[in-house]
Amino acid sequence: MPYSTYIFDLDGTLLDTLGDLAASVNYAMSTHHLPEHSVDEVRMMVGNGVRKLMERAIPDGAANPCFDETFATFRHHYMEHQLDTTRPYDGIIETLQELKRRGCRTAVVSNKFDAATKSLCNHFFSGLIDVAIGENEAAGIHKKPAPDTVFEAIRLLGVSREEAVYVGDSDVDIATAQASGIPCISVLWGFRNREFLIAHGATTLIGSPTELLFD
Repeated sequence: MPYSTYIFDLDGTLLDTLGDLAASVNYAMSTHHLPEHSVDEVRMMVGNGVRKLMERAIPDGAANPCFDETFATFRHHYMEHQLDTTRPYDGIIETLQELKRRGCRTAVVSNKFDAATKSLCNHFFSGLIDVAIGENEAAGIHKKPAPDTVFEAIRLLGVSREEAVYVGDSDVDIATAQASGIPCISVLWGFRNREFLIAHGATTLIGSPTELLFD
């Protein structure tokens, strides 16, 4: 895979964040007397940003009178507890280290809010990720599958699209790569399985982070 720039999704691709996301969802739900969800249910809700996650978790979504305060409770709890169980997937650190040794450029683009994206990348991947960009609609950068975060990462890295590949675990990531005009590598250790990814257009799939290092 002759790429010099790797643009990664975060949740389900570099980090296993599901446990902490589910815990914060259910803390917010219980705080506001709303029904809680299993981890597997939350797994299928993630991928389009935390607001969409809570729209899916809360009965009637954004139309629920308790939505804003429940969403605020989730955000506050998650920022305080995002490191409780979250960890890099096996082989991720070693793969990033080898990519950097080879002189590759690396970025993270996520639908997680920007502060959490930058905080998690700094905590787990200091010196291994050159650019980290999260959801920041106020800055005019629209969330995935819009290509804005990818284009911004490419701009900040000072590279061209022809040098880059996108690595992610979901249908949103496949659509983002297509919208950005760059190839997509779909990973099988994340939040979606092989059948789901293929059904949503995945063409290149890998089962281990170290496969990114193969020529």
